[in-house]
Amino acid sequence: MSHTAPPVPINEMERLLSLSEFDIDYSDHYETFKDLAKLAAKVTGTKISLVNLIDSLTQWTISNYGLDLDQMLREDSVCQYTIMETDHFEIDDLSLDDRFKNKFYVTGDPKVRYYYGIPLKTSTGLNIGALCVLDQEQKSLDPEKIELLKIIADEIVARLKTYKVMEGLKSKLLEAKQTQKKVAHDIRGPLGGIVGLAQIIRDQGDSNQMDEVLEFINLIHKSGNSILDLAEEILESHKEKGPVAPSVNAKENEFNLAVFKDKLEKLYGPQAKHKNVSFNVFTTPLTEKVPFAKNKLLQITGNLISNSMKFTPEGGEVRVDLRLIIDPNWPALQILVKDTGVGMSQEAITAILSGTASSTEGTGGEQGFGFGLALVKHLVDSLEGTMNITSEPGKGTTFEINLPQNM
Repeated sequence: MSHTAPPVPINEMERLLSLSEFDIDYSDHYETFKDLAKLAAKVTGTKISLVNLIDSLTQWTISNYGLDLDQMLREDSVCQYTIMETDHFEIDDLSLDDRFKNKFYVTGDPKVRYYYGIPLKTSTGLNIGALCVLDQEQKSLDPEKIELLKIIADEIVARLKTYKVMEGLKSKLLEAKQTQKKVAHDIRGPLGGIVGLAQIIRDQGDSNQMDEVLEFINLIHKSGNSILDLAEEILESHKEKGPVAPSVNAKENEFNLAVFKDKLEKLYGPQAKHKNVSFNVFTTPLTEKVPFAKNKLLQITGNLISNSMKFTPEGGEVRVDLRLIIDPNWPALQILVKDTGVGMSQEAITAILSGTASSTEGTGGEQGFGFGLALVKHLVDSLEGTMNITSEPGKGTTFEINLPQNM
């Protein structure tokens, strides 16, 4: 199947790293940007507006107005061209452009014709996505409207930055609470011993007539008991409230295997359906409610899943196993992504693990951008984890990720 070569920014790896730093759950921000998406359409007088973020293989519509759209293959999007630009990208009539005239959104509903896109640019000049407006009729946007559109695009990036800061603060708060919990556990043992010893000395003190020593031991006993009560109180509060501060809604912010599974199914189920690939996510029931940090997990696992779907033919299967390994020496989150795809040679595996992999096309003709697995390797390394790949050409590939956990 022939394709026009997809546009890829020269700084694509840096661009993907910048996007991954925001650590965004693509399914969780509709309300965050709903007002800005609507404003963009109203300002420009267009019927449709989309807020899109573009990763290695997928365009994620994190909010929209006038068109209920969640995602599409990057190679099918118009915004893949917008992120190549420094200012904007405009098409008067998509149906007259060879790059877009056969796309589903041009030939079928909503039969869009006009497109205007502004890159979503970070402070370091990297285009992580695009704010675009579309219409069934050709439009002409005057400079004032374009300037307002750019202001809206800047506000979208500003909100993403704010979200990133807030998530960082929540993470630090969680770490502080976990440290507090460990301290409580650690002091209970020795304090219990001190209180027990003081009890024995006090009980024997009457016969020894050690009045002054007895008074001193009594004080130790009282102080020890009060600290022991405090430790017990801290532990009990954690049982009731979980490992986050009372001011933060624990259930809303808690991330565990069950939540992880639900998000992966929601995000990548549509891709599987589009390609007619069976997609299943499994967890270990005994540990699926144990909370852990979600740092970069959706980016790591999502890129592996998209890659597996890319190289798995129609009727094949992609399976994900999520496990928490409760090992006192090295507690870890294990992520297994297994597919029944075309498989990989040992040379290709070595290239990925050494960071020298190149791009290839998928089984459905999907363009390979060659950066998804490189990004995964980088993120896993940054989290001090391990990545292993086993494969047999023609039979499939299994990716195994192990990430240490602070539990």
